[in-house]
Amino acid sequence: MAYRLVSAGVTMVQVNVGKNSTWDTHRRNFVNLKENLLPPLDLAVSALLDDLSQSGLLDSTLVVLTGEFGRTPTINKDAGRDHWGPVMTSLFAGAGVHGGAVIGATDAIAAYPTEAPQTVENIAATVYETLGIPQSAHWHDIDGRPFELYRAGPIEGLRG
Repeated sequence: MAYRLVSAGVTMVQVNVGKNSTWDTHRRNFVNLKENLLPPLDLAVSALLDDLSQSGLLDSTLVVLTGEFGRTPTINKDAGRDHWGPVMTSLFAGAGVHGGAVIGATDAIAAYPTEAPQTVENIAATVYETLGIPQSAHWHDIDGRPFELYRAGPIEGLRG
């Protein structure tokens, strides 16, 4: 469906992926990932990237796979992983992204960033830039007060 929308000219598509299951894996993390969450995600993302590539649309389409936070580097008493703000993983593809690049690094247990830390504002700025929204863009609240849209720059080193 995402491919069909992009092919039809829709400039931003959001897809939530899950097999009638939640990504909130506080319990049975590894079982839920292996049996319910990762297989349909793998199929969906690989099919989307293949379709976009074969049609030539991957060159102009940014695909972002992310969540709103990471998971603890330790396993809790219920064989799950809890919410963790300091580190998370995001995947970017298409629209000039260097394939296979890793940006940033963490400590030995993946608890805290040690190199090139990014923020959700960097992710947003990367999406805004791809959509062609200028860095000078702003929006006005109900009282007419202007607010800047960009709160950080696009992720450096992601594209050529």
